[in-house]
Amino acid sequence: MSARLRNLNPYELHKYLVNVYCLNKKGSTASLTRDTSRDRTDLDVIRENHKFLWEDDDVADTWEKQLAKKYYDKLFKEYCICDLSRYKENKVALRWRVEREVVLGKGQFQCGNKQCHSDKNLKSWEVNFAYLEDNEKKNALVKLRLCPECSEKLNYKSKKREVKRLKKSQKKRKKKGKCNDETDMISGDECTECLDNPPEPSTSKEPVQPEEKDESLWKKGVQEVEEKTREEEFEEYLEDLLL
Repeated sequence: MSARLRNLNPYELHKYLVNVYCLNKKGSTASLTRDTSRDRTDLDVIRENHKFLWEDDDVADTWEKQLAKKYYDKLFKEYCICDLSRYKENKVALRWRVEREVVLGKGQFQCGNKQCHSDKNLKSWEVNFAYLEDNEKKNALVKLRLCPECSEKLNYKSKKREVKRLKKSQKKRKKKGKCNDETDMISGDECTECLDNPPEPSTSKEPVQPEEKDESLWKKGVQEVEEKTREEEFEEYLEDLLL
């Protein structure tokens, strides 16, 4: 038996020992299964290192980040796809479109809601998307194309705020209307008092200031001096000609 084991190569010897000492019982092959708890696929790596927006300053210094950056570059970042299943809680999920959705027109020519396929009366919305990434709060302006029903879901909370604002504005208008009515009543009483006691004509005589003429005395004096100088110059010119 020992001579037989000597003639085996290391791999065959390993199989022989495993079969003899480990696999003699039923179900013993379970001890040979590999531990898969720490296994990761490419999708798991992308999910761990994915960013909604990659900036120019971000550096992909590991192979995981490089893989996530490569996936990000292949996405189409003009319109977004949203999930409005929790719109009453004011929670909306957004992501960029993939190639298959761009080919089908999903998010641009069809409603951008994940669960809606309507293509009529679409409206464009610019949404401030607030999200948490790497334990940091970030904001991004994104575009959505939604049908009327999904647009109402998107603006569910804002509509409630608009109703509250309208109610407040109506209350303020009512208060202003009451104040205006009171002021009108007071001004009417004052007018009746004025009619009962009309103002007396003023007896003070203020001196009437004469109207200023366009040509003042100073301007006239200047004109006369200019005319005299012209006459003297003309006389000197004649004397020079005669000489």
